[in-house]
Amino acid sequence: MDDRDRHLLNLMQNDFPLVDRPFLALARQIGTTEDDVLARVQRLRAEKILRQVSAIFDTRSLGYKSSLVAMRAAPHRVHEAAQIVNEHPGVSHNYERNHEFNLWFTIAVPPSSDLEAVVWRLHELAGAESTRILYTLKLFKIGVDLDMVGERPPDAQAEPQYTEAKRARALSSRLTERDIAVIRELQEDVPAIPEPYAPMAARLGWSTAELFAAAQDLQQRGFLRRVAAIMYHRKAGFRSNAMGVWKVPPERTAEIGPKMAAFAAVSHCYERPVYPDWPYSIFTMIHGRSDEECTAILRAISEATGITEYRALYSTREYKKTRVRYFTDDYAKWEAKYLLVPAG
Repeated sequence: MDDRDRHLLNLMQNDFPLVDRPFLALARQIGTTEDDVLARVQRLRAEKILRQVSAIFDTRSLGYKSSLVAMRAAPHRVHEAAQIVNEHPGVSHNYERNHEFNLWFTIAVPPSSDLEAVVWRLHELAGAESTRILYTLKLFKIGVDLDMVGERPPDAQAEPQYTEAKRARALSSRLTERDIAVIRELQEDVPAIPEPYAPMAARLGWSTAELFAAAQDLQQRGFLRRVAAIMYHRKAGFRSNAMGVWKVPPERTAEIGPKMAAFAAVSHCYERPVYPDWPYSIFTMIHGRSDEECTAILRAISEATGITEYRALYSTREYKKTRVRYFTDDYAKWEAKYLLVPAG
């Protein structure tokens, strides 16, 4: 990658344009041509640096139930357990981490499904020794923003892009069939062609102006977080992935959560439940170029907040990383196979 690639990827991560010719808009920002940007995007995809460009929706706002799950599998069965977990269509991230709970995954299920029943069925199928469902009790921040240029210090601050307030706004609204049709289109990968939104609009029988207006409405209502690029972190140079988990006194959670979320290097920040064998209530996700970089960021967070009891759980293997697909029949098919629920 050269400097122009890195600048382009920074722009695409933050806000991919909702305009007829988004690659032309990006080209103008980095001082090149549309053809050059299209060629770079195609090359970055071929080199497995750029994973996907699509709309990012808030799972909970769409009515889906979701959670982070920590599973402990026997060391010799971790790989087998991961493959079983990966079969569920709502599992978007699945990592082995350096902890007694060695398999960590995020899962989402449609409004009609029972998330706990699904998780405990996965527990049985995987032959897990122990499983903990770590629901989001409070969202402080969500939104990956990798610093491709490398100019951000460990203690850099940034305003969270999506917060509990925006989620609350979405939950006060109701999705229509028209909204769902837009979601089904915008969740697909944006092709590297001059007018990538035109085929989406055509399938809906709309103009692109109507599609953009509908997308902007979903964003204003809090359902759509943004349209953005997602990268293969390791190929992009971010070889370390640390889940910082913090033991925070309950009375300080409301104070500490926003402080941790304000760190630019933190992509996700949540309050989650504690258990007798899991005392950590605040989770911060950090991606770095090395373990040392992640350690420096965690140390800066500790110094800024005064919270000294924490652990860094590093991913040692990625088993799955994809986007959740909404309003498909894949979930019913899985449940018909594994929960004995008739499909449809």
